[in-house]
Amino acid sequence: MTVETHGFQTEAKQLLHLMIHSLYSNREIFLRELISNASDAADKLRFEALSDNALYDGDSDLQIKIDLDPDAGIITLHDNGVGMSKEEVIENLGTIAKSGTAQFLNTLSGDQRKDAQLIGQFGVGFYSAFIVADKVVVETRRAGASDNQAVRWTCEGEAEYSIEDIEKPSRGTSITLHLKDDALEFASQLRVHNIVKKYSDHIGIPVAIRKPDPDAEENTEAPVYKYEVINKATALWTRPRNQITDEEYKEFYKHITHDFVEPLVWSHNRVEGKLDYTSLLYVPGHAPFDLYNRDVARGLKLYIQRTFIMDDASQFLPSYLRFIRGVLDSNDLPLNVSREILQHSPAVDSIRSALVKRVLDMLDKMAKESPDDYDKMWKEFGTVLKEGPAEDYANRERIAGLLRFATTKTEDEKETTSLADYLSRMKEGQEKIYYLVADNMIAARNSAYLEVFRKRNVEVLLLTERLDEWTISHIHEFEGKVLQDIAKGELEDTILTDDSENKDSNGEKKQASSELIDKIASCLSDKVETVRETRRLTDSPACLVYAEDALSPQMRKLMEAAGQPVPTDKPTLEINVHHPLINQLSKEEDTERCADLVSLLYDQAVLSAGDQLDNPSLFVRRLNQLLFEGAS
Repeated sequence: MTVETHGFQTEAKQLLHLMIHSLYSNREIFLRELISNASDAADKLRFEALSDNALYDGDSDLQIKIDLDPDAGIITLHDNGVGMSKEEVIENLGTIAKSGTAQFLNTLSGDQRKDAQLIGQFGVGFYSAFIVADKVVVETRRAGASDNQAVRWTCEGEAEYSIEDIEKPSRGTSITLHLKDDALEFASQLRVHNIVKKYSDHIGIPVAIRKPDPDAEENTEAPVYKYEVINKATALWTRPRNQITDEEYKEFYKHITHDFVEPLVWSHNRVEGKLDYTSLLYVPGHAPFDLYNRDVARGLKLYIQRTFIMDDASQFLPSYLRFIRGVLDSNDLPLNVSREILQHSPAVDSIRSALVKRVLDMLDKMAKESPDDYDKMWKEFGTVLKEGPAEDYANRERIAGLLRFATTKTEDEKETTSLADYLSRMKEGQEKIYYLVADNMIAARNSAYLEVFRKRNVEVLLLTERLDEWTISHIHEFEGKVLQDIAKGELEDTILTDDSENKDSNGEKKQASSELIDKIASCLSDKVETVRETRRLTDSPACLVYAEDALSPQMRKLMEAAGQPVPTDKPTLEINVHHPLINQLSKEEDTERCADLVSLLYDQAVLSAGDQLDNPSLFVRRLNQLLFEGAS
């Protein structure tokens, strides 16, 4: 018999070390994880047996058995699920097939409590066995393989593991844990019984523990055992809601997600009629480590007529709701359904539409009834939810109501204001919802574009995340109020103007000198579309304003960084004719100096808009010259 020795993948070795040292205070979860994996193996066998019933090999009674040997300090879990081949053993137990592993490990700090939370965010699974065991032996045989095609995998929690070919008379997997001296409590029947009831009562297949048979004859030489089922062995989502406790819902979530953190909220719903299905949807308490990796498969666990079909049926929820976890059990889809069929099924479209509505209802209810939980959800998944208005046109206003923003009325960078909150604080006569796009919060709060809004005490949404402008461009209006970028177009709202301020002592309106505007326009004819008097500025001399349909400087930078062609849009230069610099410029008679001052004024407006100068050194030279003349 040949024994092969393999080294762990580097990341697996590091995570294995953390399993042993960072999760000491929550050791009992190892049993939950191993039972969950065994349950998944049973589900996968059921699915494969749909097309090849011979895989059952006369044994379709799927179950998980637990054997305990307190004297030897050994606990063994048996399942008769799908099992693994040699190649699958090496792939599943010798590596961590999850994207972002190395990046995840780089975030670990060495603080056991914080690292334990991170590990829960990443997922534990099989490696949790090493929390309590210093040696783990896995014996497994793939369904459909012969007796002599079984494999034994052995590891003592170090950098290496061994694999050897063995004979195994039955399919499935047996995991034997040789417990550490300080973990012998987990070989106790009472302890294991309580853990299974606590964490795995909802598992859809029986979990049985081996016990001495009290009815056996006393004169037998060897002890006689029987298996006693511990859990209810009924899929949780099939039970009536009024018979399920909150703790059971939470433990079921941990079962299907391998997560440590409890969900924020869930929705359990049975639909009968034209379509017949049951859904159990959860909003997680935190984001998975690879949330923004679009290559990672995500979606609901799909069951058809209680039969497991796939782990990641992404067709039932749009991408912007990819953080939702849960189970969908349908009676209307065929058992031999494929991903291709799901993409072209009217039933799937109907279920998807209903599930989206249910998730949005769940989030809306949470926002109204549990604002603290909603704040947690927004912190973890807000950026993903911002993809919604562009992706889901039919629900864009509902999604818009779920978005949160920082504004000029909030004190920090936290996004806590909804559009409904904004509407409730609008000034009488205000016609639009105003927003400002900037590179960061400091730039936003000090932007020249806010001057007239501060003076009139009009609230402005501050958009500083990269996705914000793209998101807001797909909303257009909310509850009848149009959204407007304050750096684009003309400000026509009457609450932003006061005619009395534009009148001189004789009651006539002050007007900017047309000669000055013509002079500035001639100097900047190749850079701006036009020059006009501003209604935005109260303290700054000038600003750039783009057309309503033009790209902002922030969006232009994003497109350029992505290598996309960027159209050439000339902005409008607005000048504050009441500013001393503009008055000084109107008096300047030296043509060359006037051109330099106009160029300097334009460059300042470019920087204030968050854009980059074409020739920064020329700007510095002109500014230095102006400072020198002022000092002289």
